[in-house]
Amino acid sequence: MTDGSTGGGAPLIVVVGPTGTGKSDLSLALAERLTGTTGDVEIVNADSMQLYRGMDIGTAKLRPEERRGVPHHLLDVLDVTEEATVARYQPTARQAIRNILDRGKTPVLVGGSGLYVSSVIYEFDFPGTDPVIRQRLEDELAAVGPGMLHRRLTVIDPITAERVGPHNGRRIVRALEVAEMTGDAPSAALPDEPTPWHPSVILGLRAPREQLVERLDRRVDRMWADGLVAEADALRQAGIERGVTASRAIGYAQALAQLSGALTADEARAQTASLTRRYARRQVSWFKRYPHAHWLDYDDPRLVDHALRLIAEHQAP
Repeated sequence: MTDGSTGGGAPLIVVVGPTGTGKSDLSLALAERLTGTTGDVEIVNADSMQLYRGMDIGTAKLRPEERRGVPHHLLDVLDVTEEATVARYQPTARQAIRNILDRGKTPVLVGGSGLYVSSVIYEFDFPGTDPVIRQRLEDELAAVGPGMLHRRLTVIDPITAERVGPHNGRRIVRALEVAEMTGDAPSAALPDEPTPWHPSVILGLRAPREQLVERLDRRVDRMWADGLVAEADALRQAGIERGVTASRAIGYAQALAQLSGALTADEARAQTASLTRRYARRQVSWFKRYPHAHWLDYDDPRLVDHALRLIAEHQAP
């Protein structure tokens, strides 16, 4: 292993897949079944928006009373005015995993933010930032919008352009910044056959497209019914509109637009549903690239048993 790896111990269990497939439920079930109690398993969050305090409804974050006594790490660690970056997340998540292993426990990494997951389980480094280049690109983004910059990124690095999509201005800017700083395609940071950071068993949840779309649409309706707009309104007092990352989160950006009168409630829900479906497609494409992932049907009545069997096979001498 390269420098900075854990060097051994129990395998890291990784639960990934598109939003709406039940990753949190599976991780909790595994925590209970692996030990018979919840004392020997700890969960590490790999959802970039669940890092934020107060962003609960729109991220489907488990409430403390829903966590079944299982310790969770990297939830509610950022203010909405702070920028979430994978370069900041990677060392923090890896240290949390090291600490869990040092306590003789089993870490379970759970989330759907593909780059965040990859940054932990595979060996690759992130270039720093250049404030001059970043500011120039941010100014250009504000002036011409993400579409123009995305077309430029497509010429430079079509792989990254496809992963990021044409609407995520922050990620597009970062990719162009890295390309300009390094003279290389950002996708080169994560090769097709990446080197594992620590022995891992990767469990991917999948759902048929039509079922997933239906689940996601119901989830968006439930978010509005559960009070997402009121939550976004409260977060305005915490400064979410000044947040580079949080203010652009799917659902929150639309709820804020509804509060400002830029969108009606129906328009905000419809836009959120459309963007959520698009995001799920990108998640599927990202995680399909994992060469050693084990794919499981989200609605398999024996899902937990199958997952436990795969974990046991990885733990066998």
